[in-house]
Amino acid sequence: MHLLDSELKDREQWEKAGIRLPGFDRDAMKEATKECPRWVHFGAGNIFRAFPAALQQKLLDEGVEKTGIIVAEGYDYEIIKKAYRPQDDLSLLVTLKANGTIEKTVIGSLAESLAVDRQDEADWNRLKDIFASSTLQMASFTITEKGYGITSPDGSYRQDVAGDFEAGPDMADSYIGKLVSLCHWRYTHGAAPLALVSMDNCSHNGDKLFAAVDAYAKAWTENGKAVRGFLEYIEDPARVSFPWSMIDKITPRPDDSVKEMLEAAGFTDTESIVTSRNTYVAPFVNAEEAEYLVIEDAFPNGRPALEQAGVMFTTRDTVEKVERMKVCTCLNPLHTTLAVYGCLLGYTKISEEMKDGDLVKLVELIGYREGLPVVTDPGILSPRKFIDEVLKIRVPNPFMPDTPQRIACDTSQKLSIRFGETIKEYLARPELDVRSLKFIPMVQAGWCRYLLGVDDEGNSFTVSPDPMYGELAEKLKGVKVGEPCDVHAVLQPILSNAAIFGVDLYEAGLGGYTEDIFAELIAGKGAVRKALRKHLQEA
Repeated sequence: MHLLDSELKDREQWEKAGIRLPGFDRDAMKEATKECPRWVHFGAGNIFRAFPAALQQKLLDEGVEKTGIIVAEGYDYEIIKKAYRPQDDLSLLVTLKANGTIEKTVIGSLAESLAVDRQDEADWNRLKDIFASSTLQMASFTITEKGYGITSPDGSYRQDVAGDFEAGPDMADSYIGKLVSLCHWRYTHGAAPLALVSMDNCSHNGDKLFAAVDAYAKAWTENGKAVRGFLEYIEDPARVSFPWSMIDKITPRPDDSVKEMLEAAGFTDTESIVTSRNTYVAPFVNAEEAEYLVIEDAFPNGRPALEQAGVMFTTRDTVEKVERMKVCTCLNPLHTTLAVYGCLLGYTKISEEMKDGDLVKLVELIGYREGLPVVTDPGILSPRKFIDEVLKIRVPNPFMPDTPQRIACDTSQKLSIRFGETIKEYLARPELDVRSLKFIPMVQAGWCRYLLGVDDEGNSFTVSPDPMYGELAEKLKGVKVGEPCDVHAVLQPILSNAAIFGVDLYEAGLGGYTEDIFAELIAGKGAVRKALRKHLQEA
């Protein structure tokens, strides 16, 4: 079985293999989308295929919507040319369930796929036509947080961005530059309203997208490259909106075990493609079952009825509360805990860690006991139920090939949000005692122990990439597992760094306790497990 429209006509072979097919007329959907495009999505990666594309498929299956999605890729054009068009813009979604079963669905909600490439005249002109259409309601994005960046580390505009500012909308060639060029084209061809919706997993994502787009609009207005009124158009929320959103769904790289199950069922399009830009794509995408998408309901030209597919539309304030709930309490801190101690205890799969009674109890204490008392409750989702699902269904899923090593990347950039905000809440509330926190400091001490690059059995391991690793490793270079050292002298410059932890841990009253835990963790071989059990038994 191959992903081709012609092969989908033999429905019996697909159904026999347990693969669900689109329940709508794809030709009619494509024609309706061509005449009245409503939704274009930038970013053709796995999260798009597994989530937004599947949401629209549900609406098409149920007859709620008649048009599909136009996907546009502006970073790696080979994805379109090698992984979309050869399969007639079809893909196979494999949902990995925690009970060990998989659900297989052919996703056919894409009407067409385009490269955001000025050199590809046909695709670029088609994008201009789409943006000129008054029926277009939203352009959404999964281009990663880096995709919105237009400045260099020193704060100056990148060379390609500065070049775009001078070139103007007719010649701009960076990713954001081409997007703003298309918005400018829309303004000059009727100026219909539009929502630009970031679905990337970063806080205040709508503001990040707005800041990038607005910088171009201002530069082009100041140097006379944009037509009069374009800047006002971009900055008027009644005409162009930049809603905030919170997205949560894990879509790891296609897994070999899933590939084998698909081949056993008779599905033959399983080979991964690695593009020249080192992007891994396959005709199928595997993803966890759980999914959340919360979007600020700010759509000046209307929107698809995605609430009927499970999307929660709400206020900006509520989106921020959902984001804080996830990032500061109910998911991300638990992931970081498992990453740090998973690496120290020799685990290579997050799901395997959830068979370790000590680690399960550790994340339960951090989530339920230390996090929930200060959680930001968004009202539309229950924080307790969210943690329940994370710890009982999502993280233990044996099919999810996520690793503690991956999650441990860039931990120095994550601790201030994932744990620091909770510490601040304890400090701010008179009814709470920050010194009652025993297991959040255990993660912070564990991370310092992790930076030594030696596991609990005394074996060396490679510390995951982190922008501060070189600086921190230098401070820790005199520490050897099993050998005495002046822990305070070593850790004081680290634990006092509020840029890392969100607070100075000494000023917060947690520095000394964190030092004590670290001393226990470096006492010798097996000390990590011993310290864990000691403190968990005391809990």
